[in-house]
Amino acid sequence: MSRDQQGRRRERRVVGGLKQLPWRHYRNPYKPIEVLRPEQVDKIHEASLKILEEIGIEFLDAEALSILKAAGAKIEAGSQRVRFDRGLVLESIAKVPREVTLHARNPEHNLTFGGNHVNFGSVASAPNVSDMDRGRRPGNFQDYCDLLKLVQTYNIVQFTGGYPVEPADRPPATRHLDAHLAVITLTDKLWHPYSLGRHRIADAIEMICIARGITKDQLKREPSLFSIVNSNSPLRLDGPMLQGLMEMARHGQPVVLTPFTLSGAMAPVTIAGALAQQNAEALAGITMIQLVAPGVPCMYGGFTSNVDMKSGAPAFGTPEYTRAAMAGGQLARRYGFPYRSSNACAANAVDAQAAYESEMSIWGAVMGGVNMMLHGAGWMEGGLVASFEKFILDVEMLQMMGEFLQPLEVTDDTLGLEAMADVGPGGHFFGTAHTMARYETAFYSPVLSDWRNYESWRLAGAQTAEQRANAIWKQALAEFQPPPLDPAITEALEAFVAKRKEEGGVPT
Repeated sequence: MSRDQQGRRRERRVVGGLKQLPWRHYRNPYKPIEVLRPEQVDKIHEASLKILEEIGIEFLDAEALSILKAAGAKIEAGSQRVRFDRGLVLESIAKVPREVTLHARNPEHNLTFGGNHVNFGSVASAPNVSDMDRGRRPGNFQDYCDLLKLVQTYNIVQFTGGYPVEPADRPPATRHLDAHLAVITLTDKLWHPYSLGRHRIADAIEMICIARGITKDQLKREPSLFSIVNSNSPLRLDGPMLQGLMEMARHGQPVVLTPFTLSGAMAPVTIAGALAQQNAEALAGITMIQLVAPGVPCMYGGFTSNVDMKSGAPAFGTPEYTRAAMAGGQLARRYGFPYRSSNACAANAVDAQAAYESEMSIWGAVMGGVNMMLHGAGWMEGGLVASFEKFILDVEMLQMMGEFLQPLEVTDDTLGLEAMADVGPGGHFFGTAHTMARYETAFYSPVLSDWRNYESWRLAGAQTAEQRANAIWKQALAEFQPPPLDPAITEALEAFVAKRKEEGGVPT
């Protein structure tokens, strides 16, 4: 049996009765699509530096302002607006490592970001959750845990992108403690604490050290956590985000600096202008990170899209979003930064719109050279909803993309010339030895798609993709088994959470 056949057989591994691809580390073998000419990239770069030099960025935190002033940035008297000399920016961002490996509590699930590595994550930060049976409802802890179980179940979802849905029924001061304990015990993959002040990050640092059984010094050498910091577009970084950013940087954990530049609302109505603003905000934040901890890993996030100019609502998976994702990759590569993009859609139902907008987003990200795809599985309504059925739909699309990223094998064996000679003109290949040796593993086997003909599909109940997805996620939850964790570690984590709750959690 060839190496290709052996690999294909491994791909048919199942969890219970669930078909899926095996755990893999993905690399993109294709050249990124470049929607900008080199001189256009340079023009956006120059415009970004001009924004930082002449217009400036507001930093709404006294400690951050003090660090920036000490480094030579100009702070407007009586305000929090900071202007940067381009030399300070270029010198600072040159210190960012080109790659970073994050360490999960299960070392098999370590991931590298940068180069041509591609990693897919779950939906994050949705305030609401939905499924076909219970409809749309506010986020809650049970649904949060159930979505974590799906993250753990499906190999293609390689990391948790934050809270898949906000567990809003837990008190704000201690919610993060319950959320972190659940993600550590229900998954053994990478996870993401929120940079909402330094206290939540400090608690996350303590808990990941307990989970991995390591010291903070080792955590600095072997980072485990990442956090998304969104600039408050236009041209502002708020206090809680800056405090979380600084706490992450001081502990050697990467921050993904991601402006939320909606063209026509929080950024100029032209995509070129929105990209220049995105780039300026990202460079300002990354400069801040490097001033706190020179050489600490960080990532460049692109999240430029447009709004519906009739309603003002955000739009995703649009041609503008797709080109901006590819352009964001070009800008990240110009500086040597690992690149984050997203699978996003604006659909309100798990329908054709949800599929084609997400597919546009996925292609834009992957062919833009993405290293971290956030919101990969479950995102709906422009991020307002985490959907169980959409999670399964996205798993299918991500798995198909994962297969697309596998290199084609062209050998004497795979060319099949002997089989062609055996069949000859006008025959068929169904019964050849070449086919019989490969038919079970020759092609991608879908999770969700139904490839039966119309009559067979109708006799089986004529279910839609959404209906099939509903059955699949229920099966996955019914068969879920938590990953192994030393009981002593669980006990230590629970004791830490209880202690922090007694102390009142974080100030609110």
